[in-house]
Amino acid sequence: MNRLLGLIEALGAVVLGVIEFTGELAIFAVSGVLYIFRPPYYPRLIGRAFMEIGYFSLPVVALTALFTGMVLALQSYTGFSRFGAESAIASVVVLSVTRELGPVLAGLMVAGRAGAAMAAELGTMRVTDQIDALSTLSTQPMGYLVAPRLLAATIALPLLVVLADILGVMGGFLVATQKLGFSSGAYLVSTFTNLKSEDVMSGLIKAAVFGFVIALMGCFNGYRSKGGAEGVGTATTSAVVSASILILALDYILTQVLFVK
Repeated sequence: MNRLLGLIEALGAVVLGVIEFTGELAIFAVSGVLYIFRPPYYPRLIGRAFMEIGYFSLPVVALTALFTGMVLALQSYTGFSRFGAESAIASVVVLSVTRELGPVLAGLMVAGRAGAAMAAELGTMRVTDQIDALSTLSTQPMGYLVAPRLLAATIALPLLVVLADILGVMGGFLVATQKLGFSSGAYLVSTFTNLKSEDVMSGLIKAAVFGFVIALMGCFNGYRSKGGAEGVGTATTSAVVSASILILALDYILTQVLFVK
């Protein structure tokens, strides 16, 4: 009986912890969004965050997208050749990259690079009392530290996904024409025939949501960190893991909303 009560108590503590965490995250997110539209504004900080999240993530996103498109074309050919459906490779590559692989892989790469950096920076500021010093100087930390990152990430990731879409399709084109013997003209015609604006737009909508989530989890975990250097490390790990899981979960939800009628 005591063991059963202990199990129920432990389960209740977990449920309460999840509810408390969800509530804190929701309040943090709403507060951060409100400060985006509330003066004072910090264009210099927004520009700096945009450079950190967008520009400096270009190499890793570009390489990831290029090689993903190449592998996708190669694997599609291996499977489709068994059924004589090699002509469908171009459509599979362009649809997969624009709808799913572009935004998801770009989001995961940016979460690992920029999300971790945001959590580490804010976590260091928290454990060294710099965030408290901002409040002492009558500067709202949410407006100064969080809101610019949320806005910059929401704008930067769709732009990165545009590049990822182009390079992913290009990677498939290179493999199909240089290795698999496809006609470049026929491949391009098939690609543009199957490329729809709604597919691209759905990927960009996903990218904007993913960018917001990456910045939110990076700032949230860094803002709440405690315990010195160990706490900063824990916050950084939590930011990357939580953002990655949320990206995959939201990808399913957004796909359900955007494509399943």
